[in-house]
Amino acid sequence: MKKAVSPLPLRDGLAASCAGMLPGGHWKLARDFLRDRFPYLDPAIIDQRLQAGEIFDDNGQPIAPDAPYRPGHYLWYYRDVPQETPVPFALEILHQDERIVVIDKPHFLSTIPAGRFVRETALVRLRQLLGRDDIAPVHRLDRETAGVMMFCLDSASRSGYQRLFESRQVQKTYEAIAPFRPDLTLPYVHRSRLSEASADFFTMAEVPGEPNSETRISLLEQRGAWAKYRLEPHTGKKHQLRAHLAALQIPILNDPWYPVVLDDKGDDFSAPLQLLARELRFVDPFSQCERVFYSRRELSWPAATNDCAT
Repeated sequence: MKKAVSPLPLRDGLAASCAGMLPGGHWKLARDFLRDRFPYLDPAIIDQRLQAGEIFDDNGQPIAPDAPYRPGHYLWYYRDVPQETPVPFALEILHQDERIVVIDKPHFLSTIPAGRFVRETALVRLRQLLGRDDIAPVHRLDRETAGVMMFCLDSASRSGYQRLFESRQVQKTYEAIAPFRPDLTLPYVHRSRLSEASADFFTMAEVPGEPNSETRISLLEQRGAWAKYRLEPHTGKKHQLRAHLAALQIPILNDPWYPVVLDDKGDDFSAPLQLLARELRFVDPFSQCERVFYSRRELSWPAATNDCAT
């Protein structure tokens, strides 16, 4: 089925939402369908939005409160976005051409709108900066992770870049600050099977079975009880680097999810997760040239280590 194309422009960097193709049914009015489609909403809210002209048809025109139900057509609307706490860190553009834009994402900024984060996301900020609605991420970084991230500006080229990540043709290098473990011989390749830890949280855990994740870990620098590590993931499982280091008893500094889930869930802006996507390296599928992008950000050591480098 062909994807519906929104007839509405971006509003504050946010795209309009679609109620889906209207199916055949018993509804006489569009209002009746919307009440069934969104049962968790007070019907008065739907009526208010119709009265205010905030529900739109295929042509981007507001529908009347008594508009008839039209199977096979679409209804569009802008989501009501709750007030969000602004992320007090800037997004930096590292590179832009006709196909891609590469950014240096700050900590605490989600990749795309989801859950409680809508406006405070890299995608929305980038749309606002560039004034374009045809931007899409080629891959993702966790909200807590900072560093190099790539978006596609040309929809016709998007699948070509996405295939690079899917086929593991992109070399990704991360850095992390975590406890120093003198008995761990480095470099070390850690392999394990990662699975959802529980139904309550979205954390991952190592479980018995054939490995489905692999990370190469190297030591970059040691300062007393802490160390900076280079992490090179061969696979791309959710939370892979964080779960692997936690399993090795060297959890990343300020991780709100590993090895235990904290109450603030990573909302303390003064204590960002010390994990950085330092480098992306790949052969461009269109130019056939090698491309390398580096983050300009730096991780922060615990204050007590600043004068005891070894």
